[in-house]
Amino acid sequence: MRLWTGEDQNSHAEEGFIDLAPGARGDFLTGKLGTSHASFQETRSGGTFEWHTAPVRQLVITLSGKLDFQTRGGQHFSLEPGEILLAEDTTGGGHSWKLVNDEPWRRLYVVLDPGTTVPFKRAQ
Repeated sequence: MRLWTGEDQNSHAEEGFIDLAPGARGDFLTGKLGTSHASFQETRSGGTFEWHTAPVRQLVITLSGKLDFQTRGGQHFSLEPGEILLAEDTTGGGHSWKLVNDEPWRRLYVVLDPGTTVPFKRAQ
């Protein structure tokens, strides 16, 4: 998933994937992404976070928990373990989320360097 701020200053969401290219040994991969740091965070089950923007442009990799995200425009999407959120809505109206199962939300934040291109492709 990708969240970004539109010209209307609201957060918007779109489904897609990280585009991987053929690599050595039959693997698929991206080039190296410029990052400044990574950190882990855990929120207890039942957690919520009201309207906010992403503090920085980052990848958020869900390790456990299931979440419902919402934009002010009424878009909803869920994140489950193994899914990646490209959070680029660092200005504007923001988004909110709530945990919707009994597990804690464990995630890895990977903060991107300015100008780093993430090969996100919108789903068809």
